[in-house]
Amino acid sequence: MASAAEQMAANLSWGTFGKAKDLQNRILFALGLLIVYRIGTYIPVPGIDAERLRQFFEQASGGIGGMLNMFTGGAVSRMAVFALGIMPYISASIIVQLMTAMVPSLMALKKEGEAGRKKINQYTRYGTVFLATFQAYGLAIGMEAQDLVTDPGWFFRIGAVITLVGGTMFLMWLGEQITARGIGNGISLIIFVGIIAELPAALAQFFTQGRTGALSPVVILGVMVMAVVVIAFVVFMERALRKIHIQYPKRQVGMKMYGGESSHLPVKVNPAGVIPAIFASSLLLLPATLTTFSGGAGATGFMSYVAAYMGRGQPLYLLAFGALIVFFTYFYTANVAFKSDDVADNLKKQGGFIPGIRPGPKTIEYLDYVVTRLLVLGSAYLAAVCMLPEILISQLSVPFYFGGTSLLIVVSVTMDTITQVQSHLLAHQYEGLIEKSKLRGKGGRSGRTRGKARR
Repeated sequence: MASAAEQMAANLSWGTFGKAKDLQNRILFALGLLIVYRIGTYIPVPGIDAERLRQFFEQASGGIGGMLNMFTGGAVSRMAVFALGIMPYISASIIVQLMTAMVPSLMALKKEGEAGRKKINQYTRYGTVFLATFQAYGLAIGMEAQDLVTDPGWFFRIGAVITLVGGTMFLMWLGEQITARGIGNGISLIIFVGIIAELPAALAQFFTQGRTGALSPVVILGVMVMAVVVIAFVVFMERALRKIHIQYPKRQVGMKMYGGESSHLPVKVNPAGVIPAIFASSLLLLPATLTTFSGGAGATGFMSYVAAYMGRGQPLYLLAFGALIVFFTYFYTANVAFKSDDVADNLKKQGGFIPGIRPGPKTIEYLDYVVTRLLVLGSAYLAAVCMLPEILISQLSVPFYFGGTSLLIVVSVTMDTITQVQSHLLAHQYEGLIEKSKLRGKGGRSGRTRGKARR
C-alpha cells in the first residue's frame, strides 16, 4: 500500500505548482543568477587578441582545451572573466575536506556544529583565492607565450589575475546564493548550465562532421545510441536503492499500545551522486589548464610529460581519472553523503533498530558494511559511465559533450533538481492541509460558541 506521501506525490499537478509561490520565487531567483553567469561568460578579459585566440582554440578544441571549455560553459575559448570557472572552488573544497578527515584540529572544528562549519567554509574560500591566483597567473603567462595578448607585460598579468580571480569568487558567491535561496545545488547547476548552453553548437559541429564525411553515418548513429544507453543506465542506477529493514518497539501510553511498526532505511547504490566525477575532473584540470596554454609542442620537462601522457583518452589519464572517481566516491559518501554514526544515532533517538543488530557501535559497523559493499558497485558504475565513452570519443574525435562525464552531470543534476522541486511541492501541500485543518477547527469552535449563546 502506498504511503500518504507517495499518494500526495502522485497527485502533484501544474495547479499545485501554480499555488506554490515560494517555489516559483526560488526558481526565478535561481534562473536570474544563472543568466548572470551566462552573461559573464561573454565578457572578455582586457588585453586579449580575439582573432588569435579563436585560431588557437580551433586547434586546441580537440584536446584537453575542449574539456576545459565544456566545464566553463565556453568561457575559456572566449577568455571571459569566468574563464577559470568554478573549478578552483571545487578543488579547494576537496583539499579542505581531505585535511578535515586527517587533521585533528580541523576534525574537532567540524564537530562544533554551525560555527565550525562556517570556519571551515572560510578556509575553503581562502584556498579558492590561492588556487585561482595560481591558475590565473599561469594562464596569463601562457597567453603571452602563445602571443594571444595585444600588450604583454606585468600590467596585463596583474589585470588578468585580478579579473579572473574576481570572476571565480563571484561565481562561488552565485553558487552559494542559488543553494541557499534558489533551488538545487548551486555549484552543480552552474556546471550543468555551462554544458547545456554549449550543447547546440556541439550538435551542429557533430552533424557537420557527418555531412562533410569526417564521420561516417554508422559512427554518428552509434554515438547517439551510446548517449541514449548511458542516459538510461544513469537514471536506473541513480534510482537504485538498498532498503534496510527498521523495526520500532511497542510502547504503552495509558491504556493504549503504540508502535510496533516497521519501515525501511533507503540507501542509494551511489549516495555521492555526481560529486566524485566533478571532483576528479576538477583535479585533472589543474595541470591541464597550464599545459593547454604553455603549448604542447614547445613545452619542456614536466609540462611536456603532462601534455603527452595526460591528454584525453591517454592510458595514464584514464587510470588517474578512474582511481580518483573511486576514491572520491568512498570519501564523499563516508564524510558527507551517508555518515553511519549519525544515522545510527538518529535511529537510537527514535527508538528504531535493525532486527538482529544491537543499537550503537554494532549498528554503525553493520551500516558501514552494507554501504561499503554497495559502493563497490556504485564506484564501478561511475567509473564505467565516465571512462568508457571517453575512450570511444577520443578515438573518433567526437565533441566532448557526448562523453560520459557530461551526460552524467546533466542527468544527475536534472534528477536532483526535479526531486527538490517535488519536495517543495509536497511541503506546500502539507502546509495547505494544516492551514485547512486549523480553519475547520476555528469554525467548529465558533459554531459551538454561537449555539451556546442562543441557548
